[in-house]
Amino acid sequence: MHERVEKSKGRLRRGAAVCFAALLALPVCAGQAAAAEDMTPPETETVRELVPVGHTVGIKLFARGVLVVGLTSGKCPARSGGLEKGDVIIQCNGTAVTSSEQFQSMLQSAGGTAVELQVNREDSRKTMTVQPQKNDSGDWAIGAWIRDSMAGIGTMTYYDPATNTFGALGHGITDTDTAQLMPFSSGSILPSTVKAVKKGQAGAAGELRGDFDLETCLGQLTANTDQGVFGKLESGDAAEAVGEAMPVAMASEVENGPAVIRSNVEGDTVRDYTVELTKLTPTAGDSRQLLITVTDPDLLSATGGIVQGMSGSPVIQNGKFVGAVTHVLLNDPTRGYGILIENMLEAAG
Repeated sequence: MHERVEKSKGRLRRGAAVCFAALLALPVCAGQAAAAEDMTPPETETVRELVPVGHTVGIKLFARGVLVVGLTSGKCPARSGGLEKGDVIIQCNGTAVTSSEQFQSMLQSAGGTAVELQVNREDSRKTMTVQPQKNDSGDWAIGAWIRDSMAGIGTMTYYDPATNTFGALGHGITDTDTAQLMPFSSGSILPSTVKAVKKGQAGAAGELRGDFDLETCLGQLTANTDQGVFGKLESGDAAEAVGEAMPVAMASEVENGPAVIRSNVEGDTVRDYTVELTKLTPTAGDSRQLLITVTDPDLLSATGGIVQGMSGSPVIQNGKFVGAVTHVLLNDPTRGYGILIENMLEAAG
């Protein structure tokens, strides 16, 4: 039912090394002119078409402010001042915080004087005063572990040839320590190649391991949302190798039954692998509207099923683009969840 596709996507790869979605007219008797108008065929709705990509990309994301991912044990200036794990420090003494290094420099410049911090906590903004202390290295510190960026490998879901925009992952980039969405400032995607696979097994998620080129930028990120990351390619040239566009499916067109996922799990090759859609939950508020079971023996042999790095792999059914892979079931890597492409596109605006 589904033809297997193999293709090499040269522009999305490259060298170097870092491992890691009718009105019915009634007849009227009002003369010939009215009759002619009634015979005019109704306008047909334009069906949106996107390219289901399925190639891995390196992703770099820089936070807006710095995220507090932990506090040192016991009494410390950060805890005494009211800071909590998950807070995002956006200002220090009225100056915008743009990186971990800059924030550390600001603490040194304060020279032990109390600093006023503006912090985002969930949906509110708070102001607090923190008194730095010298640490064992003799530097002024507040006793907080902070993070300002993340990098890794994921899968590009779609490319829109009409706008030169793309979507990837099908879920947001979250911090590993706080499990919250990284506050977005900027980011980019880079060419990547899959070098190895850690196979998934019950109780232990597998992962794609690859290289990406830190010197080459394919495109800029514009948003990090719960339904995926989105951006725009640097130029149309990078889109030449991603494949042909196909119609986007409405949620009502998706059904339980055979489908394929398009993934890059070896080198630079993108292939279609057979899966079964076993449960549809279109109204689910997260990235889990599709329950997917991998049936393809080649994919099961190579990865054990769904692994980290495959997030964003397009889901295709009956010649239409229906969604993307988003999660793996930890106790059964042959199964996972997916998001409807409609939901990704809504998040992309």
